[in-house]
This record gives sequence, structure tokens and C-alpha cells, in this order.
Amino acid sequence: MSKIIIDGKEIDVPAEYTVLQACEEAGAEVPRFCFHERLSIAGNCRMCLVEVKGGPPKPQASCALNVRDLRPGPNGEPPVVFTTSPMVKKAREGVMEFLLINHPLDCPICDQGGECDLQDQAMAYGVDTSRYDENKRAVEDKHIGPLVKTTMTRCIQCTRCVRFSTEVAGVTDLGLIGRGEDVEITSYLEAAMTSELQGNIIDLCPVGALTSKPYEFKARPWELTKTESIDVMDAVGTAIRVDSRANEVMRVMPRLNEAVNEEWLSDKGRFIFDGLKTQRLDRPYLRVNGKLQPVSWADAFNAIAAKVKSTTPQKIGALAGQLASVEDMFALQALMKALGSPNVDARYPGSPLHPKQGRASYIFNSTIAGIEDADAILIIGSNPRHEAPVLNARIRKRYLKGGLSVAVVGEKADLTYPYSYEGAGPESLEAAAAKLFAGKSKPMIIVGQGALNRADGAAVLATAGKLAKAHGALTAEWNGFNILHTEASLVGALDIGFVPGEGGLDTAGMIKAGALDVLYLLGVDEVEIPAGAFVVYQGTHGDRGAHRADVILPGATYTEKSGLYVNTEGRVQLANRAIFPPGEAREDWAIIRALSVALDQPLSFESLTALRKALYAAHPHFVVIGSIAPGDTASIDALAALSATPGKEAFQPAISEYHLTNAIARASKVMADCAALAQARHAVAAE
Repeated sequence: MSKIIIDGKEIDVPAEYTVLQACEEAGAEVPRFCFHERLSIAGNCRMCLVEVKGGPPKPQASCALNVRDLRPGPNGEPPVVFTTSPMVKKAREGVMEFLLINHPLDCPICDQGGECDLQDQAMAYGVDTSRYDENKRAVEDKHIGPLVKTTMTRCIQCTRCVRFSTEVAGVTDLGLIGRGEDVEITSYLEAAMTSELQGNIIDLCPVGALTSKPYEFKARPWELTKTESIDVMDAVGTAIRVDSRANEVMRVMPRLNEAVNEEWLSDKGRFIFDGLKTQRLDRPYLRVNGKLQPVSWADAFNAIAAKVKSTTPQKIGALAGQLASVEDMFALQALMKALGSPNVDARYPGSPLHPKQGRASYIFNSTIAGIEDADAILIIGSNPRHEAPVLNARIRKRYLKGGLSVAVVGEKADLTYPYSYEGAGPESLEAAAAKLFAGKSKPMIIVGQGALNRADGAAVLATAGKLAKAHGALTAEWNGFNILHTEASLVGALDIGFVPGEGGLDTAGMIKAGALDVLYLLGVDEVEIPAGAFVVYQGTHGDRGAHRADVILPGATYTEKSGLYVNTEGRVQLANRAIFPPGEAREDWAIIRALSVALDQPLSFESLTALRKALYAAHPHFVVIGSIAPGDTASIDALAALSATPGKEAFQPAISEYHLTNAIARASKVMADCAALAQARHAVAAE
């Protein structure tokens, strides 16, 4: 620790701190534009100038000056720094004056208005006059894709966007060209950005140069109601803030959560919001003479009740989709138990994941933050860049620190960091693990859904358990066995045992022709349902499941209900309601409760509070939001003990089109534009 005196206050800080960080520790406010805690230091904007006693007779950039480099007093006194001296005040006013020389000052039409760093700091540190009357410089706007709008005349060349895309996202989409007054930020030949995290440069931009294209001219920040929630577009459980006005979601932004997403958000989670209101199911429908017709709730329930009562419990089944909350699945599970049916499942056909094998067998045991402790990572049948972009950024962050080896068995893709490609199928696993993990103290195995959702998925899972045990990934201090999920609902479903009961059919069994008379789909759109069964679809969009349905019950999206979700690492999270469902749509648990009355099997709870009490009583680990109930490594030992030989077929990616993975995404015009752009890019690359 080093002693330093800042504005008369003596503090102890680590020697590797910058002076700017030391000033923050002392409670002194230092303005900045280019500095960001998660990016490399550029020292571009010079707004963070401070005066150092005994140093050069000029202010110095505090972001680029380390505490260890400060000169002590003549008698060994601690270095002295001033942040509010006349020299500093004059210097900051001069810097602000230069920054505003070419700024268009178009705040009334700028989407950044009201949350703009330049506005705030001009008020706090600027002056009310300008000495310059030359013409302002103008810069041509760049087209960098359908997500980010550019107004480059506003740019102050802080290079936050360039550093983010290069360092965090791992792509070279943006760069700085020119010198002096001609400097500007651009993409290579004005190509669209390719990263799945590009929307974060909107948050990073301290001015209005980079703003959200879908949100363009839609609202001002003070008009919006802000609701803290959880992103369900993947299984990472990114902390988000849903901004709404009236009964419409206007934008989605990330929240700070160091343990999960730091402060980043994937593009799908950020720009999905236009899909929340298009192709919505807002009233019940019943298929009459081959055509779906709007009916009342009572008529829909009566039609379901007639079908259920005309068959046996063994001929009734229920499937839960990837966006279902824990409460919804718990209510549906209770209804199926009341009807006497063991046929419930939430897994993709062929998935070997099962709660009977223990929680450690289906969660990301190392935790997402634990990636930063790993020294070797073996990725099996997964493309984390598409399946979990924020988690992939954490792997890249660990790689940039040095000392990390990565190997991949499965799809050969650009993951934004170098890796050793060891093969396409299971036959490469043993050799890859032996080569990668030799001499490593904290090895990590990441098993993706592309390796599990297949006929030999159980054998692949057992093989991964054997590798973890044999190569030191399971110790008292470290559990390096990890399952990377792609669906927000699956870990919660496994936690509550939403899997077939004794003698019950799994997903593959239920979707076979003639297996069931009545099939209840809770937001299921990703599997093909054969003809024959009477299908009840409870969901939000007119997607694949609704097209196949005989009865449609309109439900609520994740922004329209309060619900629990469990992310891939087993962390319990809460999504809060930001708006209300449209039309006659209702929260999913309430629909199931009302249906139970029509089926003469009323469930015990009549409110969400009562439902959660029953859930907590049955599964106590849901009580503490944000907690992770750790898995027992004995579960993985049991997996390793299984005798199984996987096949030789190559692992296929779990996600073929990143932007179109669920019903909300497929209803989004923004995601459709991104998907079309990605397909065109792949077509060019294939030529």
C-alpha cells in the first residue's frame, strides 16, 4: 500500500492504482470520457486532469498516471494531488472548450439527451462562452448494421467503442483512422459489425455518436418506468433493466452484476423488445372445422376438459418450453399430478440430464465468475459465442490475462480467442483432455447441448464425467465439470423435477405419433408435434406451437409477469413484471390454476404468493434470490462410474441461427434483419 494525500485527505491505496482510482477512493470526483474500468487506458480525452505537487508545472492525466510513479516530498512526505485547484479548473475548462469546438450541439434531437456524459460534464466543468467562430468539422455517418445508429459528427474520439470491440468482444469491427483534425472512427469499408455484443458500445459511448437504431426517436429517459429484471434469451441470466412507457417496452439495458454479466448484455437480449408486441396471442382460440377461431376462456376450458375427461391419465402429457418460469412449470406439474399423469418433461429429445443424477450433473459448477480462475478449458459440443455471448466474453477476458489453454471438440468456429481444435466427435475427447490438462491445477470442462441432445448423449455425459475425475477437475476446492445450457427454463425444470414420473414418457416419447391423446404445450415451439393428439398451446406468440394447436391459451412474456428463473450455474433469479399482458392474455400460472377448476382438480394455491410458499416448501433453495445451491461432486463420480461408449458422429451445434432461437426472436423485425445479414455474410464466406 502507498500513502497519498488527495485534496488534503491522506489515504492508503495499492501502488498499482492509477491516480484517478486513488481519487475515487478518497471521494474526489474526477470527470472522464475515455477511461472505463473494464477497458485498457487510452488517455485520449484529457478531461481527468489533476495537479501533482512537486511534479511538472502542468496538469497531468490521472487515468494514465500510476500512484507508484508519483514523487514523494523532499523529506519523504506522501505525494500530494489536487483535484480542485485553480490550475485544474482552468485546464478542465480548456479541455471542455476544445471538445465542444466541433460538437454540433444538437441535444434537442439527440437520443442521448438526458443521459449524456458530455451534457453533464459541460454543465459541471465547462464555461458558458466559446472563443471559436470557425466552421465546425462534419464527419460522414457510418453504416455499421441494423442495431447501432451513428452520428459521427458528435464523436469526441474517446475510442471506448474501438477498445470494447477489440478487447471484450474480440472482433476488429471498428478502428481509428486519420490524424489531428481528420481523425475519425469507422468500420472497415463500412461493413456491418459482426459481434453478438455490439450493442454495448451504445452504453459505453459518452456522447450521442452511437445510439440504438431500434430505439431511435422513441422516448426520453425521464418518460420511462425502469424495472429490474432478468434476460431469458439464453441461460446466462444476465441482469437487465426493462424501460417501459404506458404498456410498451421501449428498450432493454444491462444492469451491473459482477458474478454473472459484469455490465454487458447480448444483442439478442437487448434488441428483442420489438418482438414482444408483434404476432402476439391476445385471446383464446379453438380449432373449429379445421380453423382456429376466437372464443371465450370458458369455451376454451370446456373444450380442454371434454378431451381430458374422455381419455386416461396415461394418454395425457405436458411439455414446458425454454422461456417458462419456475412457477409456471410448478403449477403445470401440480396439475398433471392431480390428473394422475406421469408424462411431463422440459428437455430436448435425447437429453440425458436428470435430477436423479444430482444437481452437479446439470449445472455450471465452476460458476461464471469461476472461469477467471481456470487455467485450461475443454469445450465439448458447444459454441459459447452463440449459446452464451456474455459467458464467452468472460472466457476471452480470462484468456487475455494469460496462462489459459483452450481446446475445442465439436464445431470449428470463431470464438474470439485462440484455441486448439482437437476433433469433431467423441472419439477425440480422451486424447484432447490428456493433452490439455497435463500439469494444470484448475482444469475446466464445458459440455454444450450439442453434445447432449443426441442418441448417445448419456454416454457423452458419462465420458465427460470420467475426464473430469481422471484429470483433476474435481477436488475439494474446485469443481471443473460444467454444463452450458441454452434455455432459460431448463435448470429450474430439473430443480423441481419436471421430468417423467415412474412409467412416464419423455419428450421423445410424447411426440411420437399416437403416443398421447392430449398434449399440453407450455410455450413449446422448437419440436415437431405429429398429427393425432389434441394439442393445447399456452404461449405468447403465433409461432410453430400455435399453428399446430387445437386450443390456444394466451400467456405472458417474461416482461409481463413476475417469475423465478435459474441460470446455467444454478443461480436463482427473479424477473419482475414491467408491463401487463395484452388483451385477454394472463399470467401462465393463473391460466393453469383456472384450468384446474374447469377440470374439477382445483390446485391448492389461488395467488402467486401461495404458489411460491408451496414451491419453497418443496424446494427450499428457491427462497434466497441470487443464491447458488452447490452440487455434490459425488454426482459426477456416479456419472463417471457409468459404463458407456459414445458413438462417432460429429457434434452438431445446438444453435443454428443465433438471432432466431425462440418465438419472441422470430417475431422481431430487428432480429430478422440481423439474421438476414448473418446469412449473407456466411454465404460470402462460403464462396
